[in-house]
Amino acid sequence: MTLESTIADWTNELLAEQDPTLFLVSVEVSPGSGEASRGARKVRIYLDGDQGVSIDTCAEVSRALANRIEEEELIEDAYTLEVSSAGLSQPLLLRRQYTKNIGRHVKVTLADDKTVQGKLLAVTDEEITVAAEPAGRSKKKPIKTTETTIDFSNIKKTNVLALFN
Repeated sequence: MTLESTIADWTNELLAEQDPTLFLVSVEVSPGSGEASRGARKVRIYLDGDQGVSIDTCAEVSRALANRIEEEELIEDAYTLEVSSAGLSQPLLLRRQYTKNIGRHVKVTLADDKTVQGKLLAVTDEEITVAAEPAGRSKKKPIKTTETTIDFSNIKKTNVLALFN
């Protein structure tokens, strides 16, 4: 079992005990670099939830994981543990995240690097539907959207957009 998969399993156990509406998005383990980290590994854990994730929840998960890592002597060298919510800068990785964001504006980068931007309307096991807005539209004219269905296999990444009017 890899370090990432062990930490993922432990995180999933903690979340199941704490709140079933919370879920693990990803675990990233990388060696430290530069003067500040002094060669320490960096373990980043991204969480999400059907109603979001609080900073208190991230802190609780961080403390519990740090204790278990120490007890089990999983990481022998120095390391930094970061537990945070998957914010707007993080692309959507799980279908559950897509479902949570129905009704929000997204930018979908396709496998051929073309983009589709618009309101996420629906999610199935195989695809998403977006009310796509034409590129270069005028803000003074009404928006004319086209429903576009995109297979998950054709999605390179999807980001939720923060739109302010």
